[in-house]
Amino acid sequence: MTDKTSQKDIVQDFGSLAPVRIGLDAQVRADSVRALNRLLAHTIALRDAYKKAHWQTTGATFYELHLLFDKHYEEQAELMDSIAERIQTLGGVTIALAGDVASESSIARAPRDRETARAQLDRLAGAHETILLDARPLARAADEAGDDGTNDLIVSEIVRTNELQSWFIVQHLNHHSDIGGDMGGGKVEH
Repeated sequence: MTDKTSQKDIVQDFGSLAPVRIGLDAQVRADSVRALNRLLAHTIALRDAYKKAHWQTTGATFYELHLLFDKHYEEQAELMDSIAERIQTLGGVTIALAGDVASESSIARAPRDRETARAQLDRLAGAHETILLDARPLARAADEAGDDGTNDLIVSEIVRTNELQSWFIVQHLNHHSDIGGDMGGGKVEH
């Protein structure tokens, strides 16, 4: 709680479940809320990485990447909303603050510096892979627990959006010789 927040101002504690009548056991809902909050943290981190790349892209493919990064940013923002709404539907509380995202997501933060387009693309491809590696087992767990809504969200929206965006990013990495820098995100010597 902050200095100005008192316990009487808290409607629901983070980590608790509100009563909902959606035909799912509380433990199933709690497991799905934890999993979805992790995916939400990843999604917020990726959305922000796309906006940083949008603002700071440079080079021969500037215009093309500037537009692509903004499109992907918007799509990640839509995913955030879908994930948050599912968490609320399950009776949970969503993460929302930068500190919570940083502690929950394993997506590597970009440096404050301006990177080459290649380094940006490589970082974004890695972030998508992190999300996909986390999402697939979480979808299977939700399916096995009978949480069809969470499984559907993860497969139909999170996995499919991130696979498609990753494909676009990797196509740029593989087929644009005019994107500067090296695949390892090498540092410019001063």
